[in-house]
Parts: sequence; C-alpha cells; structure tokens
Amino acid sequence: MKYDVIGIGNAIVDVLAPAEDSFIEAEGLTKGSMTLVDAEQATALYGKMGPAREISGGSVANSCAGVASFGGKAAYIGRVCDDQLGNVFVHDLRATGVDFPSKRGAPSGPSTAHCLILVTPDAQRTMSTYLGACVELGPEDVDPSLFSEAKITYLEGYLWDPPRAKQAMQKAADAAQAAGGKVALSLSDAFCVQRHRESFNELIEKSVDLLFANEEEILALTQCSSFDEAASAIQGRAKTVVITRGAKGCVVIEKETITPVAAAKVQQVVDTTGAGDLFAAGFLYGYSQEMSVEECARLGALAASEVISHFGARPEKALQSLL
Repeated sequence: MKYDVIGIGNAIVDVLAPAEDSFIEAEGLTKGSMTLVDAEQATALYGKMGPAREISGGSVANSCAGVASFGGKAAYIGRVCDDQLGNVFVHDLRATGVDFPSKRGAPSGPSTAHCLILVTPDAQRTMSTYLGACVELGPEDVDPSLFSEAKITYLEGYLWDPPRAKQAMQKAADAAQAAGGKVALSLSDAFCVQRHRESFNELIEKSVDLLFANEEEILALTQCSSFDEAASAIQGRAKTVVITRGAKGCVVIEKETITPVAAAKVQQVVDTTGAGDLFAAGFLYGYSQEMSVEECARLGALAASEVISHFGARPEKALQSLL
C-alpha cells in the first residue's frame, strides 16, 4: 500500500509556555486536562501567559510526524485556514515527510486551531484548545480511495465532538475496512470519553482493531474503579488494546494475553506534551511493519522518551536512529 499510516484529526498549532500550579488554579483549569475554549477565551488566556513558543501540533498529526521520523510513509487529513498559522502547520507537517492532501479553508472563515499549553514544573501540561477551522472538517474531506491505500487508518478521539467530523471519522473507518486495512483509535481525553462513552463503545465494537488509551481514559470508558478491572473489562473488545501508564510503561491487551512493557529511561523530563502521541507513533510504525506487539510497545516507549526530553510534541532527532 502507498501509506503505512494515514491519520485524521484536529490540525492545531501548539502555543507552549511555562506556568506555576497557582496560575492553573487561578484560571479555573483542571491540571493535566484539555478544555475547549472559544476565540474570546483563547485570546484572554493568551494575554495572561508568559513568553511562549509556537510549534505545530495536533495529536494524530504528531503521531504521523513520528511515523515518518521512523522512516514510515504517512499522510494526514485535517482542516486549517489559509492564514499564517495554517501556513505554518502545513509547512511544518510536510517538512517532516508527511503528505497533507487536505484543502485549506477560506481566510474569511474560522482561523486555524491553536492549543494554549501551560507546562508546570513537574512537566505536566494543561491544555486550552480553540478548534477554529477544525469544526469545519466533514465527510467531504475524506476521499475513500486515499484511505484504501493505507495499512492503518488512525482516528483521533477528539474529533468525536463535532458531529460532521464524527461522520468523517466513520467514513474513513468504513473505507479502510472495505480495503482490508486496519483501524486504530486514540481515546484522546478522559472528559471526551465521558461525553461520548456509549458511541465510543459502539465504534470500538464495530470498527476498531487497535485502541490506544491511558489509565484515566480506560477507566472512563469501562466505568471501572481500578486498572485491573478495566483491563479485564476491555479485553476482547478490540483486537489489540494498548494502555499507557506513564513511568510504569504500558500494557498491551489481546484476546488471550496481557503483556506489560516497561517505559524507556529518560535523563530529564522537560515537557510531557506529545508523550502519548509519539508512543502511538512508535507502536503504529512497528505494527505496520508486522513486528510483535512487545516490539511495537518498545518502539513507542523509545519515541515517547525522546519527545518528553524537550519542549514540543514532535521529535527533535530522527526516530529511525532509535531502531
């Protein structure tokens, strides 16, 4: 096939700044979570933030960039405006080696999405996201012939919020399955799971081969009170379920087996933004090359260890060197 991975998600430019816990509390934000904000709220918060760095992001876009950094072939579908941030996003993504066939929205429409990320001294990130042009993503942006050319179609759970984007995700999944490809899904955020638990479960049962989640997200999906209960409850729901556990590593759950894999060592944790995205990149790359799930998880751990050693959600060195 033409691509190892094709992703569909929110095309976002990250704006990162250091912050103290007291600032997070003063702004009424939930530490470590993602909150959707409107344009006015985004402008107000940006005005209060300290010196910031602008880096192209978006969860699945980061993962696609990681796949390309491993030497894989990746493409990405997302909506940006024909504005300054949109131009930055497209340039940065293509510079990583990822194909971006999506059309840009008119300058008169909603601006390109941006995520204001506050990084506290413990390297935790708290995100406030203005979706902007992302809300215009719809089924017309999905070309079934493109998704039929990918080994894996990777869906971003955040897209389950806008109804038309939800339709686009289902159309992409249907096209992938019809062509014999695999479908992967990231649950993205525990609050997102809480909003759409029932329909997420339906999607997983119907379409998902490979599910990515962290501990909070899997507890929200299964409504279990402990990790062990949640792991047991999700077993068999998708062909492969991968649950990341931070410094504890991850657990890969298949129908008959549960395989723990340790985290990779990192000298200093600077910013955890993109840790899950790059873990998924390593796992997806390995999966597309038919490696064992343990090898896939080890690649994911290595990629995550690289991205948390610096600011930003994309690798600063070629991940292929980690192979």
